[in-house]
Amino acid sequence: MNTILKWAGNKSRLMPELRAHLPAGDRLVEPFAGSCAVMMNVDYTAYLVADVNPDLINMYRQIKEHTRPFIVQAASLFNLNKTEERYYRVREAFNNDHTLPLLERAAHFLYLNRHGYRGLCRYNRRGRFNIPYGNYSEPYFPLEEIEAFSLKALRATFICADFRETLSLVKSGDVVYCDPPYDGTFSDYHCAGFGKDEQHNLACELLGVAEHCPVIVSNSDTLFTRSIYREFDITSVSAARSVGVAAGKSKQASEIIAVYRPLAESARKAS
Repeated sequence: MNTILKWAGNKSRLMPELRAHLPAGDRLVEPFAGSCAVMMNVDYTAYLVADVNPDLINMYRQIKEHTRPFIVQAASLFNLNKTEERYYRVREAFNNDHTLPLLERAAHFLYLNRHGYRGLCRYNRRGRFNIPYGNYSEPYFPLEEIEAFSLKALRATFICADFRETLSLVKSGDVVYCDPPYDGTFSDYHCAGFGKDEQHNLACELLGVAEHCPVIVSNSDTLFTRSIYREFDITSVSAARSVGVAAGKSKQASEIIAVYRPLAESARKAS
């Protein structure tokens, strides 16, 4: 299943490997929403999807609650704003028009993602979206992906929250999947950044949660990530690092899938 957004670190291509590590459960909890590739490619009864980016969460909520109006707004932007000059006008309104209704802001966010350079999502320290024009000949309007998402989203709750708040909501029967900004790769995803201190804090929080429910984490394959997830079972995989642009072949990089299962840990201790 393809995703609505272009996204750095999109997990669509890694789903065969990830599915092998995602156990059955009542609800999938994702503290780092990203493109929602995992939610769209697995089948749980319910989903709790969170992110610190309010624009990302707002778009998902608008699609869930106002699917048709969102499609109309977004399609209009795609049809009327095909030049570089128009792109920067939309970006300017997105950054400066504080009266922009939430539905229109969500449509602007999709437009900027699909028309911006390499589909990247980046803000400066003042919270202004600053990706330059991508110069695509015909940006793709993800109508089928929006419609599929709107149906799946009926089983999902979307919250704007950091990983600590999200993990505090985990309960028995949940499965936690974390796809944080990668160590040394995508650490400036949002205006607050996500450095090594946050990476370490996340690993510590997940160890506590992992005593009660399965936890699966993706990250760069580095000495640092292998150290902070040393209590987890680690599998190394190869993944594409490019973000949907006609600029040469995709580059491959090593990632880890770190897994902690409470029942497996209990069995190891008992033996």
